[in-house]
Amino acid sequence: MSIEEMNFSRRHALQAMSTGFGYLAFSGLSTMAAQSYRNPLGPKSPHFTPRAKRVIFACMRGGPSHVDTFDYKPALAKDDGKKLKEFGSRKLLQSPWKFHKRGKSGLEISELYPQLAKHADKLCVLNGMYADIPNHPQCFVQLHTGSFQFVRPSLGSWALYGLGTENQNLPGFVTINPPSRVGGAQNYGNAFLPAIYQGSRVGSLGQSLKDAKVENLANKRLSEREQRKQLDFIQSMNRDFKSGHQENSQIDGVIESYELAFRMQSALPEVMGLKGEKQSTLESYGVGNSKTDGFGRQCLMARRLVEKGVRFVEITHSSWDQHGGLKKKLGDNCMATDRPLAALLADLEQRNLLEDTLVIWGGEFGRTPHIKKADGRDHNSTGFTFWLAGGGVKGGMRYGATDEHGIKAVEGRMHFHDLHATILHLLGLDHEKLTYSYAGREFRLTDVHGKVAKKILA
Repeated sequence: MSIEEMNFSRRHALQAMSTGFGYLAFSGLSTMAAQSYRNPLGPKSPHFTPRAKRVIFACMRGGPSHVDTFDYKPALAKDDGKKLKEFGSRKLLQSPWKFHKRGKSGLEISELYPQLAKHADKLCVLNGMYADIPNHPQCFVQLHTGSFQFVRPSLGSWALYGLGTENQNLPGFVTINPPSRVGGAQNYGNAFLPAIYQGSRVGSLGQSLKDAKVENLANKRLSEREQRKQLDFIQSMNRDFKSGHQENSQIDGVIESYELAFRMQSALPEVMGLKGEKQSTLESYGVGNSKTDGFGRQCLMARRLVEKGVRFVEITHSSWDQHGGLKKKLGDNCMATDRPLAALLADLEQRNLLEDTLVIWGGEFGRTPHIKKADGRDHNSTGFTFWLAGGGVKGGMRYGATDEHGIKAVEGRMHFHDLHATILHLLGLDHEKLTYSYAGREFRLTDVHGKVAKKILA
């Protein structure tokens, strides 16, 4: 079942319950009791004791400039304006922003992130990241699925497949404001994994969460009890059909879509609404401020979701593709994300959630230290930066490095395969054992690659 078909099924499940009309997904007579159904999204045991129980991935679509944010390069300032032979007429451009040592660890962080810098001792900065191709669509999909050549399950789907979810009233994998391009639904899709492991989309890129809605969450015709009776009848036929088609994961997907849609009617509006949050909390995330409101709401919703037991949440900010207008555009992006990210880390820590919640920040690649035109940086997949926080990683640490100008990763090099292997390891999953049999072979997120960065583990 494709991601579009699965979304279609879930929408119809919600619509059926909101209008009072049943939607018979499969026909047949039932002899199977409803209570015999075992939820495939129920919590599962990891391979070993996990350091993290859940993930929040702050995805910066477009490729943030590492040399202007978290990868300090004194040589870039010294050689500002010099031409590089291997890049023709291109000249090096020093960062327009100053870097300062932050926290007890002395991590050097750009002045673009003054609030986040207060949490320097929580950050594990990965300066040796690299990917295979400097084009947005391919690299963005590789970041999310491990492959830019083939349709593969997303990182969030693999996490949900391996661990299930602790909250049966909410989706186990939620993506907030994802882009419709650069791979679209493939970035949160299940591919050949059973359809129940796909991500649930809330909103879309460029849309304020204030305006994001999930249709058909309310039923004006039937009471909750009447809806339950109607759904039990429909599901009994679905399960009877499944009894003769055990290998068809589409049936599981339809069954769970109906059940999840029923449970979501009361649970999701509560999480999406910010009622009950203190005014001081809203202000700390930048909610209500025109420059920080959009991403602030995403960060706050992410906290609310993981607090409710959702396994994997992705939030998105765009666009970091600054080929020109670097000073203004990068400055605006950092301003929009600085306070919300700092508030997220502080809020998770205050609620005793940070120690077992892995927070990830990064984009599909970085930017070039050399320029084609003034005040702009181009794509660079040979060296860039991610950072992690909480979830069992060492804080106040810098792992890996690019060369003196920030062009290529030269130390502690981490491909997306290595990042994925490390994320799964922190969740208690062995990336070599988390496999799924499809088309005659065992597949895994990291394919035949991936090494866990053990030096960053707390």
